[in-house]
Amino acid sequence: MAGNATRRVLAVLGSTGSIGRNTLDVVGRHPERFAVHALTAHRNEAVLFEQCRRYRPQLAVLVEAEAAERLAERIRRAGLPTRVRAGPEALLEAVRAPAVDTVVAAIVGAAGLPATLEAARCGKRILLANKEALVVAGNLFMREVHAHGAELLPVDSEHNAIFQCMPPGFVAGQAPEGVRRILLTASGGPFRTWTRERIRQATPEEAVAHPNWNMGRKISVDSATMMNKGLEVIEACWLFGLPAERIEVVVHPQSVVHSLVEYRDGSVLAQLGNPDMRTPIAHALAWPDRIEAGVRPLDLFAQGRLDFEPPDLERFPCLRLAIEAWHAGGTAPAVLNAANEVAVAAFLDGRLPFGGIPAVIAHVLERVPVLTPHSLEEILARDAQARAEAEAAVRDSVWKRVAS
Repeated sequence: MAGNATRRVLAVLGSTGSIGRNTLDVVGRHPERFAVHALTAHRNEAVLFEQCRRYRPQLAVLVEAEAAERLAERIRRAGLPTRVRAGPEALLEAVRAPAVDTVVAAIVGAAGLPATLEAARCGKRILLANKEALVVAGNLFMREVHAHGAELLPVDSEHNAIFQCMPPGFVAGQAPEGVRRILLTASGGPFRTWTRERIRQATPEEAVAHPNWNMGRKISVDSATMMNKGLEVIEACWLFGLPAERIEVVVHPQSVVHSLVEYRDGSVLAQLGNPDMRTPIAHALAWPDRIEAGVRPLDLFAQGRLDFEPPDLERFPCLRLAIEAWHAGGTAPAVLNAANEVAVAAFLDGRLPFGGIPAVIAHVLERVPVLTPHSLEEILARDAQARAEAEAAVRDSVWKRVAS
């Protein structure tokens, strides 16, 4: 163990997803540094059971009650020490546990927002992989982080890269001294070289086939639309205390340079590495130390070249919609996110063509008024309204009129 590092005790929210599994892979390499107190998932009791058998947490949570009952029976038969709980309140219990000092917030979608907010209110170290905490409730979330002395470390590869390039003493949410702008890299997704018409006809199988990253289906679609980069711009504004005008998206198809920070003196610092989520996860888990992550070393000679190009907002309108939502402020980013979740789910279910995703989002942004929220309840009310509008737009094929 490096220096005088203490053993950290984790609650991993969303342990059966891509980020959760990679987190546990890193944790498993360093049993002397990390212990797992709680693991949570939505409904995947089979994977969660195997994780409980290996990491032996005190608590396992499934959102679905029937899945929790099945898991509890398997846990009992295996003689494991893990308690099983069900429902959203159990997620909060996992976060509040006094033994837990580090919360890995990796639940995809707005469902992870209450537990991530609770982690901030409990003053935990938060390894943030859940975009929605900042996109949907950035002002509220950052207020709770600062009010309760929580420690916020980004896990998204781009934001983690930016964090690594920040000046010494940087604190999340505060404008960094000497920084001129942030260069936020994007792979361009699987459709980077496709024509606009071909993109609009893309299938779910094509959309989830990311050329560089192994991610979940929803996040892969967000990469294909470039909505993920729009959401990351919003995140970066909150995390690094800069306006959107000082955050520039740069398409970098090799995904080797994970982001860059330009300083006033002309220096540009970049973080490079192979596209493997275990690198930013390991950095955040051990920060300020460095630990082995199981990642293949970067071979610049084999890489050969690094390319950069501007994003095309005509072919990828979701990026433009996200930036517009940020400028609209208030609940607009929450509405954007909710409409996107509904549209992407409809696309993956075969109820909406790929080209209908930005059309549904644009329609919902026009239909749902923007307000300045003062509570999570107000945010969630706008979220629910946006989801209802998006479902109606999909059902009634409103997207066809918008897209045309």
